[in-house]
Amino acid sequence: MDVLRWLIDAFGATIVLPGGQTLLVREVVGNVFGLASALGGLRRRVWAWPAGIIGNLLLLTVFLASIVNPHSSAPELLGQAGRQVMFITVSVYGWARWSRDRDAAGIAVTPRWATWPTRFVLIGVLLGGTAALTPLFTVLGSYAPVWADAWTFVGSLLATYGMAKGWTEFWLIWVAVDTVGVPLLFSAGYYATGTMYLFYGGFTIAGFIVWARADRRTAPAVDAPHPDATQPDATRR
Repeated sequence: MDVLRWLIDAFGATIVLPGGQTLLVREVVGNVFGLASALGGLRRRVWAWPAGIIGNLLLLTVFLASIVNPHSSAPELLGQAGRQVMFITVSVYGWARWSRDRDAAGIAVTPRWATWPTRFVLIGVLLGGTAALTPLFTVLGSYAPVWADAWTFVGSLLATYGMAKGWTEFWLIWVAVDTVGVPLLFSAGYYATGTMYLFYGGFTIAGFIVWARADRRTAPAVDAPHPDATQPDATRR
């Protein structure tokens, strides 16, 4: 809690927008760190993980308003707050994995496609996890529509884990998260985060293209047909 309190005090200013809406400086700063983390992920650099953790700590104090003021009337997105904790937990794993696997040039992971069974598992967890968490978030009083909060939570978990594993599909999971998360955030009044997520939508598509191309460049030569592949081979069955 001491770290959270320091972040709150350091970035506690409020910006008043036209129309009387307010914007927390730490919400803006937290999303800047999130953008830096996404850029580091695109470039497959280890520093993407600690940068993301700083942003997660800042955003945790934004979405869970009771940390700052127990009597706050600001809408609490429990899925958004909980996923910051989840981000930090998975980021520690990703940080350790990428630090271990990076090469001499500082590239931390080689992009690869997930297998079809893995893809089916990811889809099943996304749908099943959303269905399971929606009633829980409802009971806890999360902002409606609660299923959208649950969707962004589960999708973010899968995308972060997929990034740590080096699966190219993790970028597409982020697209699915942003499609639901942007309208939810704007409706709840979190304009800085909603705007940043809107920007992330285009950024994730670019990241997917970059990783997909890197995956093709690093594909093992044995996947290509051998020049003599059309010739009879007595050893084949």
